[in-house]
Amino acid sequence: MHFNLPEKRYYNIGEVAEAFKVNASLIRFWEKEFDVIKPKKNAKGNRKFTPEDIRNLELIYHLVKERGFTLEGAKIHLKEEKQKTLSNFEIIRKLEGVKAKLNHLKNQL
Repeated sequence: MHFNLPEKRYYNIGEVAEAFKVNASLIRFWEKEFDVIKPKKNAKGNRKFTPEDIRNLELIYHLVKERGFTLEGAKIHLKEEKQKTLSNFEIIRKLEGVKAKLNHLKNQL
């Protein structure tokens, strides 16, 4: 699954939840469970997620929702193999993008 969010400095929790097709409560839960998610909060306490937070959420989503990791398993995996997992994850996402473009071109033929 590829998450399309417009290029911005900050995203509110509604935008993030919609992009991931999950409830905002799950995003807040993951924020508490995973220390790599550190949204800034404005004076009202509203969360503002950075592009780095979004990348980390994508990785967590991939591990938990797509690969079936438990939360504890995902935490351990991120701690021990984050760079390797992130590199593989980025390669997979780029290949999915190329595949989508090729399918689009194929359908135009």
